[in-house]
Amino acid sequence: MVDKKDMKRITDYLYEIPKEYREDMRVPARIYADEKLLEATLRDRSLEQLVNTATLPGIVGYALAMPDIHQGYGFTIGGVAATRYPSGIISPGGVGYDINCGVRLLISSIEADEVKPHISTLISALYRNVPSGVGKKGSIKLSSRQMDQVLEKGAAWAVKQGYGSREDLERIEERGAMAGAEARAVSSRAKERGKNQLGTLGSGNHFLEIEEVVEVYDEEVADTFGLFPGQLAVQVHSGSRGLGHQVCTDYVRSLQEVVRKYHIELPDRQLVCAPLDSPEGRDYFAAMAGAANYAWANRQCLAHLARRTFEEILAGKVRNWELTTVYDVAHNIAKIEEYEVDGRRTKLCVHRKGATRAFGPGRPELPEIYRAVGQPVLVPGDMGTASYVLVGTKEAMRTSFGSTCHGAGRVLSRKAAKKRIRGDKLKAELEAQGIQVRAKSMPGLAEEAPAAYKDIEHVVDVVHRAGLARKVAKLRPLAVMKG
Repeated sequence: MVDKKDMKRITDYLYEIPKEYREDMRVPARIYADEKLLEATLRDRSLEQLVNTATLPGIVGYALAMPDIHQGYGFTIGGVAATRYPSGIISPGGVGYDINCGVRLLISSIEADEVKPHISTLISALYRNVPSGVGKKGSIKLSSRQMDQVLEKGAAWAVKQGYGSREDLERIEERGAMAGAEARAVSSRAKERGKNQLGTLGSGNHFLEIEEVVEVYDEEVADTFGLFPGQLAVQVHSGSRGLGHQVCTDYVRSLQEVVRKYHIELPDRQLVCAPLDSPEGRDYFAAMAGAANYAWANRQCLAHLARRTFEEILAGKVRNWELTTVYDVAHNIAKIEEYEVDGRRTKLCVHRKGATRAFGPGRPELPEIYRAVGQPVLVPGDMGTASYVLVGTKEAMRTSFGSTCHGAGRVLSRKAAKKRIRGDKLKAELEAQGIQVRAKSMPGLAEEAPAAYKDIEHVVDVVHRAGLARKVAKLRPLAVMKG
C-alpha cells in the first residue's frame, strides 16, 4: 500500500509518487488533492492502482488522478493515462464498463420560481415518461441495421429520427459521433443487450435532475454558456447501458490472451490491454467508439423525452418551456488527441475513467460559440447538495492532458451505503429540504446517498485552485429521479 511518506508535494494541490517508488514504473504517478482529500484516498487501493497504471507500455508524462479518485476495476476511478499513438497500448479497464457514461446539461430561458409550483407534477411525469432501472427497456426498438447505424453515427442517428435538432449536435463532445467506430467490432450479444435500451436512464448513479442555477462565479463565461442566476435547468446522467457493459466484458476476456501474445507484463491482470497498432487493439477501439456513440444517441433520446415532458406539463402554464443543450461530455472514454510532449506535437491515446475532458480556449474541437472561452465542463454532485459547471483551461492542456474531475467521488461502497442508510428515511430528509425524489427502489436510493460521496464543493474547489478548470456556476437540485 502507498503511504503518505512515499509521496512528495509538488504544489498545495498536487502530490507525486516518484518513478523510483517501484522499479516497474515507467512514469511518476500524480494526484490532485489537498491534505484532507489525500488522507481519504489512502484508505483504499486507489493509489496502488494509480502506480500500477504508471507501468503500462507507452505511457507518457504521468499517471494522473483527479481529486474524486476512488478504487475501480484495474484503473482507479478519477484516473487519466495517455499512451503514445500508435506505439502504446489501449486498455478496457482505462475506460470502464459503462463506456461514455456522461452528462448533458439542458437549460431553459425561464426562472425556476416560475416552475416550482409544478415541480412535483413535472418530476412525476418525467419518472413516468423516461424508462429507468436495471435492464429497463424503452419504446425505441432497433433493427439490426438501425443498431449498426447508431453505433457508427451516434447522436446524429437520433436527430435524423426526430429526437432533437442539429443544433444539439454542435454542443456535444465529438458532435455526438466518435470517429473510428465500427459496428462489426461489437458482438451480437452486446447488440442484443442494447437493442431495446436506447432512450433509457439505467440505474446506479444515473439520474435525471431538475435544477436551479443558484450562483454564478464568472459572468462573462456564464453568459457565453447561456447561464444566469435563478435559471431552471435539467441534467441527464446516463451511458451506454447493457451494450457498453458487454463490450467491456467481451474485450477484457479476449485481451487476456493478447497480453501473452505480445509479451506484455502487468502487475494486475485487470489492466489487460493491447497495442494500439495491433488488430486486437484496433478492434477494441472500434467497439469502444461504437459504444460511446450509442451513449450519445441514448442521451439525445433522453433529452427528447425530457423536452416532450416539459411541453406536456408546462405548456400554457409558463411563458417558455423549451430546453436547449449547453453541452454533453463523456466521463469514461479513450480518445486520440494531440498534445505537446518534449517540445513536439504528439498524438496520444488519452484514457479518461471517471474523468472528463476540460479543453481550454482555442481548441478547434470545441464549438465555435465556446472556442474563445473554453469547454463547458459538467461536474454532477450528489442529489442532496449541488452540481457545477466549470470551464476548461490552458493549464489543463499543459498539465493534465486537458482533463479534470467528473464528480464528487465515492467514500462509501454501494454495499456499505445500504448497510448504513435507509432509503425511505433519506427520501424524507431530501424532501424536507425541498428536493422532490422519485426512485425505483429504496435500497437503490440509499446507495446514492449524499453521505456515500465526498464533498462536491471541496473537490471542485481543489480543481479550481489547481487550475484544471474554473468555476462558472453552481446548480442546486429541485427534483431528482433515479433508476
